[in-house]
Amino acid sequence: MSDSALTADPAEEAASHKDAWIPHVVPFLAWIFLMSMLDGVLDAGWKYAARTFLCLGLLVYLRPWRWYSRLTLRNVPAGIAVGVFVFGFWIFFETDFMSRFEGIHRLYLSVGTLMKPWELISPVQQITYDPAQIGWPLTAIRLLGSAVVIAIIEEFFWRGWMYRWIIKEDFLSVDPGTLNWKALLIMSLMFASVHQRWLAGFACGICYGLLYIRTKDVWAPTIAHFTTNFLLGVYVLWSGKFEFWV
Repeated sequence: MSDSALTADPAEEAASHKDAWIPHVVPFLAWIFLMSMLDGVLDAGWKYAARTFLCLGLLVYLRPWRWYSRLTLRNVPAGIAVGVFVFGFWIFFETDFMSRFEGIHRLYLSVGTLMKPWELISPVQQITYDPAQIGWPLTAIRLLGSAVVIAIIEEFFWRGWMYRWIIKEDFLSVDPGTLNWKALLIMSLMFASVHQRWLAGFACGICYGLLYIRTKDVWAPTIAHFTTNFLLGVYVLWSGKFEFWV
């Protein structure tokens, strides 16, 4: 919580807490809503670009970070380390190396992901974010949108709001350093449910959540989220495995 919030008048602080969920929740809901609303209206590249800029504008307007202190630089290395670890876990079971172990590879695809049966048989045929198809500007927006915009939106939603809201409705009154395993597991399962690779998403939710609790700094998991998504984007462009960007 920022210093200004700590010195605020109790009545003003109570009013501030009452509506604080809106800036935390609305940008994420808008992102999910636009995923459906723009489907079939725009091509994938333009759809992601529109979603990125609209939600970035909403995020800047609502400013959920107003209730938080600035990034503490000493937490950056931990954020990067966690982000690298999650990236490694996210792709590990689908690397060319693990594909040699057909049983483990197929088990992961069958159990650890929400892929449809036919997606287990053949890879994604329509490579919608390939720069050869949509051009580098839209591909760059896809990379930066996932690494920056959605990383910030999701961290204020999942870690900043949901984790603490599960503990107490007045979530801003909950110390970010509070370790509540029930809340952490529920939040991580919810986080996993909106990702096709749910097992990796669950591990990701646990790692980001513990980092948030350990540092008491919402920007630490944001750095981790940025690192994971940026490395994943670079990996997708290098390897051509655009199924990670479905």
